[in-house]
Amino acid sequence: MQYNAPLMWCKQHLARRQFLVLLSFIIGLLASMAAYMLKRLIFFIEHFLTHGFDITSGNWLYLVYPVVGILLSALFIRYIVRDDIGHGVTKILHSLSRSQGFLRSHNTWTSVVASGLTIGIGGSVGAESPMVLTGSAIGSTLGRWCGMDRKAVMTLIGCGAAGAIAGIFKAPIAGLVFTIEVLMIDITMVSLVPLLISCATATCLSYFLSGSDSMFHFQLRDQFVVSRVPSSILLGIFCGFISLYFTRVTGAFEYVFTKIGGMYRRMALGGSVIALLIYLFPPLYGEGYTTISALLSSTSGEEAARVMNNSLFYGHSEWLIVYLLLIILVKVFATTATNGGGGCGGTFAPSLFLGCIGGFAFASLWNTWVPATTVPLTNYALLGMAGVMSGVFHAPLTGIFLTCELTGGYDLFVPLIIVSTVSYITIRAFEPHSIYAQRLARRGELLTHHKDRSVLSLLSLNALIDTKRPTLTPEMTLSQIIQVFGRSRDYHFAVVNKAGTFLGLITINHLREYIFRPELYREFTAGQLMCKPPAVLLSDAPMTDVLDTFDRVGSSTLPVVRADGSFLGFVSRDHVLGDYRETMKDFSEE
Repeated sequence: MQYNAPLMWCKQHLARRQFLVLLSFIIGLLASMAAYMLKRLIFFIEHFLTHGFDITSGNWLYLVYPVVGILLSALFIRYIVRDDIGHGVTKILHSLSRSQGFLRSHNTWTSVVASGLTIGIGGSVGAESPMVLTGSAIGSTLGRWCGMDRKAVMTLIGCGAAGAIAGIFKAPIAGLVFTIEVLMIDITMVSLVPLLISCATATCLSYFLSGSDSMFHFQLRDQFVVSRVPSSILLGIFCGFISLYFTRVTGAFEYVFTKIGGMYRRMALGGSVIALLIYLFPPLYGEGYTTISALLSSTSGEEAARVMNNSLFYGHSEWLIVYLLLIILVKVFATTATNGGGGCGGTFAPSLFLGCIGGFAFASLWNTWVPATTVPLTNYALLGMAGVMSGVFHAPLTGIFLTCELTGGYDLFVPLIIVSTVSYITIRAFEPHSIYAQRLARRGELLTHHKDRSVLSLLSLNALIDTKRPTLTPEMTLSQIIQVFGRSRDYHFAVVNKAGTFLGLITINHLREYIFRPELYREFTAGQLMCKPPAVLLSDAPMTDVLDTFDRVGSSTLPVVRADGSFLGFVSRDHVLGDYRETMKDFSEE
């Protein structure tokens, strides 16, 4: 690889750790700039399309804009990107655990364009997950371009993700804890310092570009008191069930889209659902941050009724709570329809949006049913944001610190801890993995804080397969089989047909009684001598299953086949354990 002069100088004069710090600084700058550009793009498109709408009635353009946004985004992804850029955080988790930290270079910009089109023109998703993918792709690309090792690339991916969160939210602590909780980067002092530098750099640049004010204006009007602990616990349970509902329905509705053949059919379904829902509930348009701002600054139901502007329900503030509860029910369909129909976006903003509405609705109902101990609406709207984010992402620290940094609500730190923790406990009773990790966890490809399992997830079975030893055909005579064994040091050979399908196994033990009986050399064939192996490994099996299979059958070597039965080669238990030990040593080195 050819390096330019500045890069060569850095590699020659800086130690590995110093070079890693320098790269984390650069990544923080680039991630923050990308976040700023995406925010400006979304604001410009949304303002251009919706400025001047009559707030007193519904607007038929809400039936058109989301469909156009999904169409443009889907065409951009299919004909320009030509790659899947959805489920950004899931792609990052997969790259960390299965792809040696490899993210395609186009992810440094394609998610910005696609999510800008989707959200700006009405898609009911968030920009944060695409932005996290963008930041992580910057880290991956820069790390590989500079020739960094796998562990350093993983750290730089974390720096990109942390910088993206810090830059888009002006939330350095949230960026750090998100990387630890959600991406599950193994934290040592060597990796912690670059993460902190990336977060601080991204936040400072965001301050410079857009000012130091928090994203949402929140003014504490009522201090937390101990008598509100029971209502905070109940709010946490409520947020946990909202998170569970959002997670389960997202998975089920996504499955519907996977069963629909053809891009345009998926676009038709997704566009129809999102257009109808936004026409009925305009707060679903885009990220929903305008609604969050309205609820956090409201002191009464009449002020909060601003969220009903531009809708058919305008002027009916008495139906506000029903309106908000309906939004909680349909938001998941709007978000999933946007992505399933071909749009590009994430679940950060939907989680904050649902949490804010859920907290506000909970406080309103509490004040109606338990008037003796009223609770402040805005405080509980803020607490709900942390609760739902903690539940959906299985990341209570992220929910707590992100909410604090978004709103400046540090005075509510204790109830934030209560609500976030209870919400997390509630959803964990039903869902062991976050909305991001479910797909990978089912396949055993999820990097976790359990070091043994993380190391196993980093191993690739395909990299351990011995594909060079010869194979036998069913027609081969015993004489020919013995010649193959004589030319090799291996003790196991596969019998395959002309199509390459695995039929059986012949080992040296099968031949012991025939080796010294030449008169039998032409009497037996491989098809007659072969036997079934104690187990067969699939090429896409997770390494945890591979080791479990070795332990269960007690064999030292097993054949590996593809899903269609075609033979790939053999893998030995010693080879797997040797690679595991080397990876564990590298994983724990620092």
